Amino acid sequence: MSRKASLQGFLGDLPKNLFAGFVVSLVALPLGLGLALASEAPPISGVIAAVVGGAVVALLGGSQLTITGPGNGLVIVLLSAITTLGGGDLYQGYLFTLAAIVCSGALMFLFGVFRLGALSEFFPSSSLQGMLAAIGVGILAKQVHVMLGVTSISGAPLDILAQVPKTLQYLVNNPSINILLPAALGLFSLLILVFYSKLRSPIFQLVPAPMWVVLVAISLTYYYEIIVQSPFPIAPALMIQLPENVLSNLPFPDFSLLFTMPFIGTVLSITLIASIETLLSIKAVDKLDPEKRRSNVNKDLRALGIATTLSGLVGGLNVVTVIARSSVNVNNGGSNRSANMAHALFLLAFILLFQDQIQRIALPALAAILVFTGYKLAAPQNLLRILTIGKEQAAIFGITLFITLTNGLITGISVGIFATFLIHVWINKDLFLFTRNWLKPNVLMYREEESGNYYVSVKNFCSFLNLYKLKGKLDEIPPTEHTIVDFSLCQFVDHTVMEGLGDYSRSFERKGGSFEVIGLDAHDADTQHPFAIRKSLPSNDFFNLGRNLTKRQMALQSLADTLEWDYRSELTSDTKALERFDYFQTKVVNYQYNELVSKDEHLHIFDLSYSEGAFIAKDDIKATFVLVELDKEIPQFVLDRENILGGINEQTSYQDLDFETAPDFSRRFFLGGKKPETIRAFFNAELIFFFESHPYYRVESIGNSLLIKGKNRLSALQEIKRLMAFTNELTVLINKS
Repeated sequence: MSRKASLQGFLGDLPKNLFAGFVVSLVALPLGLGLALASEAPPISGVIAAVVGGAVVALLGGSQLTITGPGNGLVIVLLSAITTLGGGDLYQGYLFTLAAIVCSGALMFLFGVFRLGALSEFFPSSSLQGMLAAIGVGILAKQVHVMLGVTSISGAPLDILAQVPKTLQYLVNNPSINILLPAALGLFSLLILVFYSKLRSPIFQLVPAPMWVVLVAISLTYYYEIIVQSPFPIAPALMIQLPENVLSNLPFPDFSLLFTMPFIGTVLSITLIASIETLLSIKAVDKLDPEKRRSNVNKDLRALGIATTLSGLVGGLNVVTVIARSSVNVNNGGSNRSANMAHALFLLAFILLFQDQIQRIALPALAAILVFTGYKLAAPQNLLRILTIGKEQAAIFGITLFITLTNGLITGISVGIFATFLIHVWINKDLFLFTRNWLKPNVLMYREEESGNYYVSVKNFCSFLNLYKLKGKLDEIPPTEHTIVDFSLCQFVDHTVMEGLGDYSRSFERKGGSFEVIGLDAHDADTQHPFAIRKSLPSNDFFNLGRNLTKRQMALQSLADTLEWDYRSELTSDTKALERFDYFQTKVVNYQYNELVSKDEHLHIFDLSYSEGAFIAKDDIKATFVLVELDKEIPQFVLDRENILGGINEQTSYQDLDFETAPDFSRRFFLGGKKPETIRAFFNAELIFFFESHPYYRVESIGNSLLIKGKNRLSALQEIKRLMAFTNELTVLINKS
C-alpha cells in the first residue's frame, strides 16, 4: 500500500477512532483513579500513567489496537512497595516506588532492545492463570472493605478477606447515615457492574458500566447539595482528593534507595509482572483484530519502557498494555493507534476541565469497580474451565494461586513453574525425557517441493520449556500457506503448547492458509478438551475421576436416534467453516461440541463455545447454532433484531435496508449485505412474511451456507426442536424461491 493510500485510510478512519478513544476514556478514568487508590498511591497517578502511556505508545508502539495505562496485575506489587519501602510513611514510599517505576521502565526498554518478548513463552498457561487469579483475590480482598466504607483494614490478602465478617458487624452495630450510605453506594455500584451486561437497552449501553458508577456517585453529591441542601454525609477521607493545580504539583522520584536489595527486588517484581501482563494482553488483542494484524512485541516493549520511565518521572504509575480497555476499543470500532492517542487526550481534558466533578466521586464506588475486576480475575468459573482441560492443570492453577497469596508474586510464579515441571515428570514417569532433551534441537522445518506445503516435525517433547523453538519456526511461515505440524516423533505435548497451536490454527485459517496438526492419534488425553495434554506414554488419571454424558447430552443422543441422525458429543476445535461468517470476525471460537448432523450432512446443529474480549473483559459465551449447506447460491446478507437506535449491537459496515412495502419488517429487523439491490430482490413478500411470523433468530448467509443463531445461551431440547423446524421451513422456502 502506498504512503498516500495509507494516509487516506488513516484520515478516513480517524472519526471512528476518535469515538473509540472517547468511549475507552470513559472506562479508563474510573479505572485509573481506582487502581491508583488500590495501590495506596495518589489517585491522579493512575490517570497520569494512562495519559503518558497513550501518547507515547501511540507514537512509538508496535500494536494497532492496544490501549495502554495502569494495569490490574501491578496493584499488589505497587501496594507492597509503597507500604514497605516507606517504612510506614505512604507518601515517602510512593516517592521511592516512583524511582522503582523509572528503573523498571529502563529495564523493560532493554527487554525490547534485546528482543526478549519471547520470554513469555516460558510461563505455563495454567500457572499464569493461577497468578492472575491471585492478583484478583488480592485486589478484591482490600477493596471489598473500602466498598463498604472501611479503609483501616490491612495485612496479607487472606487475612484481609478473613476480616470481612468484622466489617459487616461494624456496619450492623453502627446504623448511622454516615456509615451506611458509603456501604449502600458501594453495593449499588457493584450491582450496576454485575447486571450491566444483562440489560439489553442500547441507550443504557451507550455509556460503559464503570462510567455509570461514576455518574451515580457524582449525582449523589449534587442531590444532597441541591435537593436536600445539607452537607454530604460521606466523610472527606472517603472522597477522591486531587491537587489544586494538577500540572504544577507533580512529585519527583526519590532514588536514595537505589542500590538496596528491597529496591532492586521491587524493580524486578514490577518489571516481571508488567512484562507478563503486557505480552499476554498483546497476544489476546491480536486475536480480536478484524484485520488479523500481528503486533511487533519487542517494539511495544521499547515504547512501554519509555512511557513507564516518563510516567514515573512525573508521578505516574507503570504503563502496560491493558486488555479490558483494548477490548472496549475493538468493540467500538477502533482500527489504529490514533484511538490510543485520543483516549489519552480525552483523559487529559477530563482532569483539566472536570476536576471538581472528579473530587465528588466517593471511594466506595471506585472500590466496587475493583471488586468486580478482582472477581473476574479470580472467578470460580476460571478454575472450572481449567478443570475441563485437565485435572493436572487445575492442580497447577491451585498451587500457583495459594503460593502467590501466601508468599508473593515472584515466589508464586516460580513455584508454579516448578510444580508444572514436576507434574509433567510425574505424568511421563521419566525425568530424563526433559533433562536429556531440553537443550537439543527438536524442531525440523522444510517446504515440500511437490506440494509446496510447509512441514514441521517435532520430536522428544514439546512443553513450555521449549515452546519458543516451535514458535520460532512457525513464525517464519506466512499464514497464507498450508502448514503441517507432525508430533508423531514427540512423546509429550503439554497444555501450553496445545493452546498455542489453537492460536496458530485460527490465525492461519483467517489469513486464508491451512494449519494441520498430525501425529497425535496414538497419544492419550485425560479429557476431550482440544487443549488437553497429549502423551504417548500411559499414565493414570490424575484424580481417578470418570467422565459421563450429561442428561442434556443423553437427550440429544435420543433425539438423534429418533431422527436417524449422527450425534457427536466430543469437543472439536476444527471450526474453519464458521470463520467464514462475519459474526466471528471479532470473536474467538474456542470449540464446538454436541453436534447433530442430518442424514445428507447438509444440516448441522451444534453447541459452540466462543469469546468476546479477553482476560477480565473476556465474555465466554456458549450458544446453539445451525449451519445449513444450501443447494443453490443466494445473496450474502446479515439479518438480526434491530435496536431502537437503528442497526444492530455488533460492529458492522453494512447499511440497514428498509422496504417501503414492509414497514413492520423494516422496523423490527436489521438487514444488510455487500450487494443491497440483490438482497432486495431476494427478499420477496413471502420471505419477509416468513421472518415476520416466526421467532427472532440471527441469520447470516455467505452465499452457499446459512448460519442461524439462537439465544445467547445453550438451547433446551424443545428450543432445539423449534430451531430445527424454523431452519427446515426457511430452507424449503429458499430452495423454492
